Amino acid sequence: MKVVAKKGTRCPMEGKPREYITDSVAVPVVDTVYYRRLVKDGSLIEEKEKVTSVKRTTEKKEEKKSTKKTNKGGK
Repeated sequence: MKVVAKKGTRCPMEGKPREYITDSVAVPVVDTVYYRRLVKDGSLIEEKEKVTSVKRTTEKKEEKKSTKKTNKGGK
């Protein structure tokens, strides 16, 4: 999971109290109770996955359709 700190704050990393998650860049972290608790209380915001994977799936389906059309009259 990727998280970013609430605007204007920073949160310590689990097991590394001198390293912080800031509000500028989303950081990949292990999905643990520590981070889930910070997300639930609003200190961290979980970044959702982007929709690019859905787009790629749609493109593959369109490729298959166009391939079937071109192979119909093949001698």
